[in-house]
Amino acid sequence: MTRVAFIDDHESVRLGLEAACARIADMQVAFSGNTVTEYLDWRAFARESPADVVVLDLTLGDGTTVTENVTRLVRDGSSVIIHSVADRPAAVREALAAGAAGVVSKSSPIGDVIAAVGTVARGEPLNNVEWASAVEGDRDFADAQLAAREREVLRLYAAGLPLKAVADRLGIAYSTAKENITRIRVKYVEVGRPAPTKIDLLHRAVEDGLIDEPASDSGDIARGR
Repeated sequence: MTRVAFIDDHESVRLGLEAACARIADMQVAFSGNTVTEYLDWRAFARESPADVVVLDLTLGDGTTVTENVTRLVRDGSSVIIHSVADRPAAVREALAAGAAGVVSKSSPIGDVIAAVGTVARGEPLNNVEWASAVEGDRDFADAQLAAREREVLRLYAAGLPLKAVADRLGIAYSTAKENITRIRVKYVEVGRPAPTKIDLLHRAVEDGLIDEPASDSGDIARGR
């Protein structure tokens, strides 16, 4: 019996996957929820073993990064399939580098997702030709190699928070947050992706999958430098 967990902050997506999984005799939905933390807390409380396969949304609404989520799940003992609606090679590359077994597009039929779960559960590689091509075509897109704290500072700052609010949110000194932004800008310059303004940092954060593309005009963000 293959035990599957679905982690996605869109309930309709989870319900569709659960229904499809229920029709497969040798699959069982062990967990369905919004975040990786929720899943791990459930595991600890219920004293359940890790799911064999976790189907994980590329971007969750709790502010976590794909690297954080994939790393936590893999270390916990599960194989991870990324279920993504966004064709963002940088974020996909990040997920695969963190240990994800493969990627299935949300535009794919649900049957393809369930088939991918079976493939990964058997220890077989996923056929990710489409995604591999996207990542290969993006290989010249240089990674700034931000540290975990720098990523958190950038994520909050680029999302529109003033630097003082970023420092307060993370429980660090304002001077520390400012030093992080300085180091981030230096690192982006070193890989040929300069970000001298806050709006530039917003673009870098979107490109690297730290935040979603803002729906509205980003002029307010630029003025919040």
